[in-house]
Amino acid sequence: MSVLTFKGGVHPYDGKELSKNMAVRKIEPGNEIVIPVSQHIGALALPTVEAGQRVLKGELIAKAQGFVSANIHSSVSGTVQKIEQRLSVNGSKVLSIIIENDNLYDTYQSKPVPETLTKEYIREAIKEAGVVGMGGACFPTHVKLTPKDDNAIEYVIVNAAECEPYITSDYRRLMEQPKEVMEGLKIILELFPNARGIIAVENNKPDVIENLKKLTENEEKIEVAALKTKYPQGSERHIIYAITKRKINSAMLPADAGCIVDNVDTVYNIYRAVKLGKPLTERIVTVSGDGVHSPCNLEVPFGTSHARLVEEAGGLKEGVEKILSGGPMMGQAMFTLDVPVTKGSSAFLAFQKDFVTHAHMTNCLNCGKCAQVCPEGLICAKLAQAADADDMEMFVRLYGMECIECGTCNYNCPANRNITQSVRTMKRKVQAARRKG
Repeated sequence: MSVLTFKGGVHPYDGKELSKNMAVRKIEPGNEIVIPVSQHIGALALPTVEAGQRVLKGELIAKAQGFVSANIHSSVSGTVQKIEQRLSVNGSKVLSIIIENDNLYDTYQSKPVPETLTKEYIREAIKEAGVVGMGGACFPTHVKLTPKDDNAIEYVIVNAAECEPYITSDYRRLMEQPKEVMEGLKIILELFPNARGIIAVENNKPDVIENLKKLTENEEKIEVAALKTKYPQGSERHIIYAITKRKINSAMLPADAGCIVDNVDTVYNIYRAVKLGKPLTERIVTVSGDGVHSPCNLEVPFGTSHARLVEEAGGLKEGVEKILSGGPMMGQAMFTLDVPVTKGSSAFLAFQKDFVTHAHMTNCLNCGKCAQVCPEGLICAKLAQAADADDMEMFVRLYGMECIECGTCNYNCPANRNITQSVRTMKRKVQAARRKG
């Protein structure tokens, strides 16, 4: 089996040995559950409950507003205490539903699943369950699975690359529930009659690849693809290119190249939504890094405080300098543990040394090392110069809007320049200018 990849990328220390062999265990979320009504790209969900109301686990508590939005369900049973602004992982305040957990976990009874699964039922079940992209983007999945033309889709790719260092949540899902992921993929394939299913796994997970190959040996429309272990192999554009050699840009959707790409946990939750009628109320979170005593993989109800994750991992070591939500390449730095786990929370990482803070930035050396590793083939240093000079015209001319903000340029820069941050800021300015016409 050939190993598929793309041009560019980097090979950071992956740190996966810290948690990859730790089986997933469920945790109790604590007494106060904080559930933001925005856990997805698109319009905020509208609360459907009020203070003093008792809710059940799995009950709808905030309804999607518009097509690009997602339902929110309670992860526990208990009483709604208030609906107010609360801190989120990125430091902003988000309207949130505060529930006092009664620790009974009385479950809301969903509608029975029909024997025959029509396309309409599949899409509606996914929408009702509030399934979104679990790889971090949190794009509503029912929208992604509703392209202009079902017949034009030729590939359904299950993104199991998990190229971000330290994170092992998808690995554990495939080790512990591979059959359920397979069933989720088969459900997606029911929507697209001309599509093949590809489960794409980086080749640093040979045990997963071997298991999946055994499961798919009699499947005519499903196969396993081994990807070269390299960051950002899990990027949607680059996993599509690695498998199909088709290119997409910022003006295109994967469907324009005949592809649908979904994360492992997204596919697993499609199975739960369609076959079991279960809404999305929890996810696997990797807790790792050299700053925690006992790295682990936890099944966490949404709304659980990150402080509970740290407690389950044996606490933080003395002198921790950096905590992150997500991976070290694209994750968000955190300043408090008192924020909730949401649909996009793939990992919590703690490190004893903050290498970014301690790095000494110097002038650009014009060495070209950023361009050598950029997966989009951009001249990253020139983009940063245009951004720092507020030269929007030059930035656009140099294809700055094609940057995927993966951070490979920062990682490879010997001068420790904050290239990605400069480019990201300018991209937002260009987007704002375009919205104003």
